[in-house]
Amino acid sequence: MIINNDNNRHNNYKDEILIVEDERKIRKVIRGYLEKEGFMVKETSEGKKALEIIKQDSPSLVILDLMLPDTSGENICQLIRQESDLPILMLTAKSKTKNKIKGLKLGADDYLVKPFDPQELIARIKAILRRSGPRNHTSEVIILGQDRIKIYPESGEVKVKNKNADLTGTEFKILYTLIKNPHQILTRYQLADRALGLEFDGYDRTIDVHIKNIRQKLKLKKGEYIHTVYGQGYKYVGDQVD
Repeated sequence: MIINNDNNRHNNYKDEILIVEDERKIRKVIRGYLEKEGFMVKETSEGKKALEIIKQDSPSLVILDLMLPDTSGENICQLIRQESDLPILMLTAKSKTKNKIKGLKLGADDYLVKPFDPQELIARIKAILRRSGPRNHTSEVIILGQDRIKIYPESGEVKVKNKNADLTGTEFKILYTLIKNPHQILTRYQLADRALGLEFDGYDRTIDVHIKNIRQKLKLKKGEYIHTVYGQGYKYVGDQVD
């Protein structure tokens, strides 16, 4: 079963990007690059206003600063994740690895540190949108564990006991990449390359965070479906367990 990736999705951009950033100059720079690429853009300096815009407009992706005047970006990320799988790219001056891991655990799809290259930001946004894809139901489904887990490749949805597991686009792509390559050990680098499409520094450790999130959201027992091959990477093993 193959995901129907629409490689031409962004030939004519109609995606709306929401910039949540308290520094006006940074918002202006990001907006300029996004509009040059054909994106529609909305912006705000406040987290609470961002939540209102998300509810009203349903943007395709949020660029989220972590240090906002009215609340933390981490808090906004958590509130978004309680309601939807809207793609989130965290953009922040917090450069320590522990901050990146925390952001990914909260549900961010990617994490970019300031100062940043606007062209890299655009590349990451396009990669996130490609792998997040349309979120509509389809008839195509992968069933695991006697209907306990259902995976919808074309919509990017996963259900556990008929409840949405709320995987992020990144988490879904990693899961599906493992499933497409059963019993094959994939290194962290290979997962980052095949699932995410770009070679990002630091993904060696953050892949581990994504795998942990997938296991928690799918309520997997130790050794169930996804095996850790110590010193090498991960592999999908179907119904086999350790």
